Amino acid sequence: MAAGVKQRMVAQTALSLASRGLQRTSFSEIIQASGAPRGSLYHHFPGGKDELVLAALDAAGAWAMQQVEAAPAASPLDVAKAFIDLWRGVLARSDFAAGCAIAAVTVAAETPDIIMRAAAIFSNWRARLAAQFARQGMGEDHAAGLATLLIAACEGAVLLARAERSMAPFERTADMLLAIVVSITPLR
Repeated sequence: MAAGVKQRMVAQTALSLASRGLQRTSFSEIIQASGAPRGSLYHHFPGGKDELVLAALDAAGAWAMQQVEAAPAASPLDVAKAFIDLWRGVLARSDFAAGCAIAAVTVAAETPDIIMRAAAIFSNWRARLAAQFARQGMGEDHAAGLATLLIAACEGAVLLARAERSMAPFERTADMLLAIVVSITPLR
């Protein structure tokens, strides 16, 4: 039961970070929404709010890569589409209310541990995406560059889509990204 409460608190925090950002995430609301008893924040997270935020970042980062890596990938284009579809789905399901929890925390965090964790998650994403591109026949330099571009462009496109409450900027970015992938993918 205790593990379930802790997992619900982490999941609720990740959702709140993705939709409300770090400053507007209310830890009392997280406790209430997760069904956790009062006082459970420090019981499950002796390091307090920062420890809970770190756990939520880890969960959000792992979830994103699980979604991408679970998609069938027969080409670099498939890998890119999976990453793009992940963010398209987040925007659509939330009606533009949610984006990336890691990006939200990155722009608002003041604690070095939280900023370093966000950096580590983005670095992990780049490495895992680059490895997927390389497994599909892309050279290491192109794979690493494309992974960085894909993350940076999608994060920016999510922000534009949320601000404009429109998929148009996201879809334009996605189209350009996919065109770039096609142009640099070696023929097999």
